Amino acid sequence: MSTPRTDSPAVDRSQPARDGRLRLAVAQLNPTVGDVAGNLALVRKARAQASEAGADLVLFSELFLSGYPPEDLVLKPAFVSACRAALEQLAGETADGGPGLIVGLPWREGDKLHNAVALVDGGRIEGVRFKVDLPNYGEFDEKRVFQAGPLPGPVGFRGIRLGIPVCEDAWSDEVCECLAETGAELLLVPNGSPFYAGKPEVRLQVMVQRVVETSLPLVYCNQVGGQDELVFDGGSFALQADRRLAFQMGEFIDEIAITDWQRYSDGTWACESGPKAALPDMDAARWQACVLGFRDYVEKNRFPGVVLGLSGGIDSAVVAAMAVDALGAERVHCVMLPYRYTSSESLVDAQACADALGMRYDTVAISPVVEGFSASLNRLFAGTEAGVTEENIQSRTRGTILMAISNKFGAMVATTGNKSEMSVGYATLYGDMNGGFNPIKDLYKTQVYRLAAWRNEHRPDGLLGPQGEVIPVNIITKVPTAELRENQTDQDSLPPYEVLDDILECLVENEMSVGDIEARGHDRALIHRIEHLLYIAEYKRRQSAPGVKITRKNFGRDRRYPITNRFRDRS
Repeated sequence: MSTPRTDSPAVDRSQPARDGRLRLAVAQLNPTVGDVAGNLALVRKARAQASEAGADLVLFSELFLSGYPPEDLVLKPAFVSACRAALEQLAGETADGGPGLIVGLPWREGDKLHNAVALVDGGRIEGVRFKVDLPNYGEFDEKRVFQAGPLPGPVGFRGIRLGIPVCEDAWSDEVCECLAETGAELLLVPNGSPFYAGKPEVRLQVMVQRVVETSLPLVYCNQVGGQDELVFDGGSFALQADRRLAFQMGEFIDEIAITDWQRYSDGTWACESGPKAALPDMDAARWQACVLGFRDYVEKNRFPGVVLGLSGGIDSAVVAAMAVDALGAERVHCVMLPYRYTSSESLVDAQACADALGMRYDTVAISPVVEGFSASLNRLFAGTEAGVTEENIQSRTRGTILMAISNKFGAMVATTGNKSEMSVGYATLYGDMNGGFNPIKDLYKTQVYRLAAWRNEHRPDGLLGPQGEVIPVNIITKVPTAELRENQTDQDSLPPYEVLDDILECLVENEMSVGDIEARGHDRALIHRIEHLLYIAEYKRRQSAPGVKITRKNFGRDRRYPITNRFRDRS
């Protein structure tokens, strides 16, 4: 596959065409779905900032006025009309001679509803183009609400012919080739491209292919921010016509980049200036995605803060650290909910974690409640052995107490189950699964451990938590346990997490057969057992809180298996 070039440019820069310059502002911002007035205000603020910098044109991300993805909101005529009215206001405001705008919105044309992008300038709507290639895989479901548009031609802007393929239109060759063949000089791509680990390199390579095929420079403007399970990481960039990386914006931050473009005597355009941000490594990207998704879910849904159970274990400690990084310590309330199986080590570790993060920390003993339930059930349970049922009463008591604190004070309960546990049902419905959002829902247990150690060594800019060790080392190194019975460890019920996570990744992300997984060195009987647990836990996952998408295939948006399912792979 072609890669971006880093050698000297091939274009002749000796004879710039008269007036062949463009100062383009790339607005990598964080809209909110449904907040048309708020998104309109973001456009106006960005335009004012771009105007001060002398920009000619401002490029925004996909469906910016509605927020992305708007899902079934676009089926409401009033919502589509509100977006159209906002665009018309913006068009009128461009009569002031300032920058033009490229803004996305849902657009009704006759009996068809389109994912559209509009160019406004000089007091009017200069052109509207409709998305052609509507994605219908993974987290995308656009074909059920939008109709595809015709192959587009370029839009004229102050003597420049701009090609504006919308997001997926640039992920295959047809639309961009059509734009090149009909005279486009520069490709400007508004995107709503969600994050998963490794996605920036995937985007870059796909866009390099478009440049190779069209011989046109390309600007890729991506949204930033959290929307339910999805996180948009930004990372906007541009490629020169010879595949060199022209500029690179940062990830997980909203910003406006001012870039300068020059047209030369052979008609080609080249970027003369723009930012050169360094992108985070994989661990940093995962942590920042979890924090951004967590923060935006709390902020955009107007919760005053979060409350969570702090057990002294790795999962709750990592969620607490992410909460403080996202919201600040003053908005995070942690509660230890001990019972007779809670070890003194867990009590010490939870207190140390709370102290390191500077959070409010309270202790609420659950013994009276658990024993009250047990007394009430004694007659019905007479003659039976104590077991998982009694363990789950402890978990459900904790969940009820956390929900009561949430109801009383308004903070959202954050859940703390990782992807390994959610995969095999190692979680209690209406217990530790209670809550509104889970930032580590799509992180396997081994990844949780890795990120805990990483966070103790790093704190990226923009995070609100303290520097240094925020998760006590003993929490990372001790044997994991739910502490619901004497001397319990996770490995009493599950294989070692290194084994479990590899099998799960094969089954979930890669849809591999049992035979292929066995060939990796795993025991066949264990694979069958894990596959069975994965399938029978589907009903729990359907009732679980949403959480940040980190992998290529998360539960809910990406992986949609039936609850009633008798298939088992016996290959």
